[in-house]
Amino acid sequence: MATSRLFSRGTWPEARRIADVLRAETVGGVLLLAAAVLALVWANSPWSDAYHELSKIRIGPHGWHLDLTLAQWAADGLLAVFFFVAGLELKREFVAGDLRDPRRAALPVAAAVGGMAVPALIFAAVASRTGGALAGWAIPTATDIAFALAVLSVISTHLPSSLRTFLLTLAVVDDLLAIAIIAVFYTSALHLIPLLLALVPIALFGVLVQRRVRSWWLLLPLAVVAWGLVHASGIHATVAGVLLAFTVPVRDRDGTGHGPAELFEHRWRPISAGVAVPVFAFFAAGVSVADAGGIGSALTNTVTLAVVAGLVLGKVAGITGSTWLVQRFTRARLDDGLSWWDVTGLGLLGGVGFTVSLLIGELAFGAGTERDGYAKIGVLAGSLVAALLAMVVLRLRNRHYRRLCEQEEVDSDRDGIPDVYQRDPA
Repeated sequence: MATSRLFSRGTWPEARRIADVLRAETVGGVLLLAAAVLALVWANSPWSDAYHELSKIRIGPHGWHLDLTLAQWAADGLLAVFFFVAGLELKREFVAGDLRDPRRAALPVAAAVGGMAVPALIFAAVASRTGGALAGWAIPTATDIAFALAVLSVISTHLPSSLRTFLLTLAVVDDLLAIAIIAVFYTSALHLIPLLLALVPIALFGVLVQRRVRSWWLLLPLAVVAWGLVHASGIHATVAGVLLAFTVPVRDRDGTGHGPAELFEHRWRPISAGVAVPVFAFFAAGVSVADAGGIGSALTNTVTLAVVAGLVLGKVAGITGSTWLVQRFTRARLDDGLSWWDVTGLGLLGGVGFTVSLLIGELAFGAGTERDGYAKIGVLAGSLVAALLAMVVLRLRNRHYRRLCEQEEVDSDRDGIPDVYQRDPA
């Protein structure tokens, strides 16, 4: 019986699709970084009051309890688009992608679970002696794929396509597990009537998309009503985005993978990566270092240290450790040309948390509170350290890769597959 390979190449159509997704997310990552830097500079400038006043501007119908601040609209409304796209991506991966094979799906799912469990345990160990700090245990569990891919674009690494696909899938599974954590552990009050009523527009939305109805003037109002009812139920409104995504069929009527999910993802991913996530980052990342007692006090706070330890140490230990366990118990081995340095670099990139980590920090400690400020500083500092370490490891890996390329000529026409796929389709 042939030995199975971890991180082996998938099918060419799947790799080409993943490459398109990675390009969009990389551009989104650059916008995300720009928005976060702008927020940090503004919040720590002499004009910081204007930034906070902008965040607190309220718009929306008061009678429907939707008179939210701009910061709340960004977190509750725009991020629903982000999770809608993540839900579409996850469903496509498991229905029509390479991960419909349970053997290929086992690795990213195991790595995502390990990459969430270990950071949570490390956070709890560091923060256990500080009363109330344990509420933020889930902050370092999330991976921001846009931020991580922006780091990869800076490195210009020749990371194999299989590892890039793994990183994307891990982050998507990570996001879905994070939204489950938000729904279960960060719902303070549950109102059953709005929640049950939300099932009606979600079901109608599902019926229409199953019948291949694509008229936005029918689907968008149903999605907005579902979002509003989920918001009224007390569950974080972003859950509505995931539920709606799961109703969208992946395959078309002829049995191909080019169904409504691909169309919706193509239309909404640019809005998610280019608008929703950067705007949320702008309103969420603006923490004042002076209000936190100065950089020294902020970096030594228990919450900050717990978040940094979870992201920097927990993520790489969880992802790499889970990958090793899968190899150990399935007797698989890394694909040719890969080493555990590649997996370690990938695990460090998993520690680049941002969007969902900032969201969980606000839910855990309350937006604008002192501990929320420390959590934000921890997310920013931990993500920066993880990114720098990943750059070092992957640059070392790059040098090794170049030496191999110099020693062995790559056949660009092998098996009729373009060389860009064999080495790096992204």
